[in-house]
Amino acid sequence: MHGPFARVLTGALGLITAMAGPVAVAAPAAADSVVVGGSPAEIADAPWVVALSSRDRFGRTRAGQFCGGVVVAPTKVLTAAHCVGREALGGEPSELRDFVAITGRTALRGQGGREVRIADTWVNPAYDPTVNSGDLAVLTLAEALPRSSVLAVARPGDPAESPGTAAEVYGWGDTSGTGRYASSLRSAHVQVLPDASCERAYPGGLGGASYRRESMLCAGDPRGGRDACQGDSGGPLVARGVLVGLVSWGSGCGQAENPGVYTRVSTVLPSRF
Repeated sequence: MHGPFARVLTGALGLITAMAGPVAVAAPAAADSVVVGGSPAEIADAPWVVALSSRDRFGRTRAGQFCGGVVVAPTKVLTAAHCVGREALGGEPSELRDFVAITGRTALRGQGGREVRIADTWVNPAYDPTVNSGDLAVLTLAEALPRSSVLAVARPGDPAESPGTAAEVYGWGDTSGTGRYASSLRSAHVQVLPDASCERAYPGGLGGASYRRESMLCAGDPRGGRDACQGDSGGPLVARGVLVGLVSWGSGCGQAENPGVYTRVSTVLPSRF
C-alpha cells in the first residue's frame, strides 16, 4: 500500500485501509502479519502474543482476527489505539458482543489456547490519529492469564531501543504486501533503526503523517524485505527480551526506504499500567 496507513485487517472483506501507516497518507494502517520476509513462529516461544478477534465484525475465515496485541500483565493487553477505533470496529469496543483475545494458539483456527473476553478498553487520551502519535490502547481481560504469558515492557532509555539492536515482530497479518494473510503466527527479524531513518521517510506535509521520535520507534531491515504489514497492527516488537514497540503505521510493507513505525511503549504507556 502507498502512503501512511494503519495496519489493520477488516473482516470478511479483506483489508481495512485505515489511516496511518508508514508513508504518505495520514493515519495508521494495519500491518500485515510481520510476515513480510518472516517465517513461522510457535506460540509456545512467544506466549505473550495474542490475536484480537470479533467474528461478528470480521467473519469466521480467520477466526475473526483483525489486529495483534501483547500481554503485559495477567489481565492487561496492549494494542494500537487505531485497532479499537470506530473506523476499524464500526462502533465502540463495548458494542462488539464477541470481542476477544485469542491466547496460546499458533493457528487461528487451531485447537488449544483460550479465547478471553475483553472486559474494558482504555485508549490513550493523547492519541492523535491525524499524525498517528500516541497510538496505544490497554485492554482489560475478563479472566487472568498465567504469569508465564506476560512480557516485560521497556522503560525510558532502555538499551533495547538503541539503533542496531536486533528485534522480532510478530503477527498473523499480510505476508506479501498483496493481501495474502497468514493463518498461523509468523515473526520477522528486523532491527531498531535510527530515528533519522524514519524522519527522512516520513517528514509530514501535504497531509502526510510525520515521524515523532518522542512517541514513535523506527524499525525494519535497512535492505528492505522484512516488515510488519496489514493485519499486524498492535502486535509486539521485541528486543533483548522486552517489549519496545507496537506495530503502528508505515508506507507499504518491507520497503527499504520506508521503515515500519512503532509506538514507543516506554514513553507512551502510563506508569500506572
